[in-house]
Amino acid sequence: MPGDLDIRVGRIVAAEPFPEARKPALRLRVDFGGVLGVKRSSAQIARHYAPDTLVGRQVLAVVNLPPRQIGPVMSEVLVLGVPDADGEVVLVGPDVDVPEGGRLY
Repeated sequence: MPGDLDIRVGRIVAAEPFPEARKPALRLRVDFGGVLGVKRSSAQIARHYAPDTLVGRQVLAVVNLPPRQIGPVMSEVLVLGVPDADGEVVLVGPDVDVPEGGRLY
């Protein structure tokens, strides 16, 4: 259906600090495999995650939203998370390794 969110699984292939962000954030590159390939994202996840702990981790992301400029970064996908008890983002992803690009249903 038009307007539906397209949520896919991707693997973080690079993560680095994003000091220019207003809230603590990281710059991510996420590989969705196949046609989608590697996409960039900015995520406010620095409270729970260090960049070196994220590489190789699978996450869910919305891949069909318009790109959004966040400071010097063009964020191409929205990596998904849920708030912890303090409102800080905790990433959402599969608990078993799955193929990149798989669609959430």
